[in-house]
Amino acid sequence: TPFVKTGKSISIGPDTKAIPTAKVSRDTGDYLHWNGGSDTLYWMTGPELFSRSLDEAFAFLADGEELSDEPAVGLDIGFDTATDKPGSRIALVGGRIITMNGDEVIEQGTVLVNGNRIEAVGANIEIPAGYEAVDVSGKTLVPGFIDVHWHGAQGSSEFIPETNWVNMASLAFGVTTIHDPSNDTSTIFAAAEMARAGEIIAPRIFSTGTILYGATISITAEVDDLDDALSHLRRMKAVGAFSVKSYNQPRRDQRQQILEAGRQLDMLVVPEGGALFQTNMTMIVDGHTGIEHSLSVENVYDDVLQLWSQNDVGYTPTLGVAYGGIMGENYWYQHSNVLENERLMNWVPYERVAPRARRRPMAPEGDYNHIKVAEATKQLLDAGVDVQLGAHGQREGLAAHWEMWMFDQGGMSALEVLRAGTLAGAKYIGMDAHLGSLEVGKLADIAILDANPLENIRNTDSVSHVMVNGRLYRTDTMEEIASGTSKAGPLFFKD
Repeated sequence: TPFVKTGKSISIGPDTKAIPTAKVSRDTGDYLHWNGGSDTLYWMTGPELFSRSLDEAFAFLADGEELSDEPAVGLDIGFDTATDKPGSRIALVGGRIITMNGDEVIEQGTVLVNGNRIEAVGANIEIPAGYEAVDVSGKTLVPGFIDVHWHGAQGSSEFIPETNWVNMASLAFGVTTIHDPSNDTSTIFAAAEMARAGEIIAPRIFSTGTILYGATISITAEVDDLDDALSHLRRMKAVGAFSVKSYNQPRRDQRQQILEAGRQLDMLVVPEGGALFQTNMTMIVDGHTGIEHSLSVENVYDDVLQLWSQNDVGYTPTLGVAYGGIMGENYWYQHSNVLENERLMNWVPYERVAPRARRRPMAPEGDYNHIKVAEATKQLLDAGVDVQLGAHGQREGLAAHWEMWMFDQGGMSALEVLRAGTLAGAKYIGMDAHLGSLEVGKLADIAILDANPLENIRNTDSVSHVMVNGRLYRTDTMEEIASGTSKAGPLFFKD
């Protein structure tokens, strides 16, 4: 819009009528700036640089020429870089292997890892020449844990730290893949790319980026028709998202428009219903990828079980923040001395843990509503609904184990719990061809436990080593076993 010299501020927007306005971009624009002559505007959408001159946007400057439409394609200024892949060959020898291939458990077996892929899994495997043998006798190998509802900062003001203690803590607890359904777009995808390139140590990072929020705030995503929905999903796909979060869009037809846009653009759509039971039910009927957060009722009955079991909509109950009562996270502060958890305190600043761990609320056992929610989750699982782990970022890395232990409180078997924490999550985000089980050809993401989770599910947090993308690390130092070095730099809260 032209600059009007009135001496006071003027509010402008899409519906402004008093002065000329023009829509510049088709979908969105980041990093806006003018050229030196102030007659051409530049902006970015993902890796593309767009530009539009004033005489292409305003008739009174165009000298009678036909105005151009908003540009749909810009100049691609992105670049290619190699994906990190170790040159090592590692044999993990002698451990118990819970493969997640059905109920298969190999009591004393070997996993061969060539580069970043699993080459062989089984008992009595001969170790080929050129492999470094790592003795894991007495330990238990499980697929790396997958947290599909993770939250945490990957950067600040678009700076990505060389060593992020949040990522270190996640890896130290065996979490090798995260999906964040609400994060800062510019930093989460930058961190994801840096992790893939081996520039930082981190789990595999996936995200929706910024949510498609229906409430009226600074980041409101207005959706009034399918074209609006397609525009929002195009802009998110341009920056690296394969999923979006439909967050509290107030009308069902708006949510359906986002879903249709997801189908057309081959993107997952995870919603959040604001603890409204009826809204969750319509989200299931309409075919969202899954329901994020728990249902807001204490019990479920046959109507819900029959309805939900008829489609492939998953369930991520995030029991740590379960609705309807005291959330599950508080249970673990009451029943354990979190400040004495050496693994957690090795990677997380004391001042981040102490307020919750020292000043912990106490309540009778019967007041913890998350157990009822977990029992309903088990009912849904038995009815055929896929259930996966989402710890909501409540306590870095450790909360993923709390989530699994709460599944156990709801009646899941140990194998069901482990499947929810691994293969089910991989399936939920469309990665089960590559992640979630210890099978030939899959990516080498492995958590190595000192104790057997099949005997006691509380042993899931006894992670001595973690392998992500074929690189094997000690969880106390993040020293890489094959190279004997660590890419993890100093942390600000350590000497």
